[in-house]
Amino acid sequence: MSPERVLRRELIRDLDRLVTADLRPDLTILLDIDAAAGLSRARGRNSRGGLEAEARFENEHLSFHERVRQGYLDLARQEPGRFRIVDASPPPGTVQNEIRRIVDELLSAKK
Repeated sequence: MSPERVLRRELIRDLDRLVTADLRPDLTILLDIDAAAGLSRARGRNSRGGLEAEARFENEHLSFHERVRQGYLDLARQEPGRFRIVDASPPPGTVQNEIRRIVDELLSAKK
């Protein structure tokens, strides 16, 4: 694992507060997928697009990606009113339909 990829969550939260002035969106959609499956997709996409040299993030170890995923899931648990977790493992059209349903539901509630 690269040393620059090790950041404490508290530091990330502090930087987020500084940059956003504690503003929060009404909705954050977290596209969740098993780290190994997501990494496989990303590496395949990079390979097909000739982007292997640009894949520093994708070249990190699986354990790094598992920690990043867990970090996002932890954030979602801390703010359940804002986050919606969408299973990103089905085909893209299915994921898109779920996102559309969530957004439509939020917009209908705001009327």
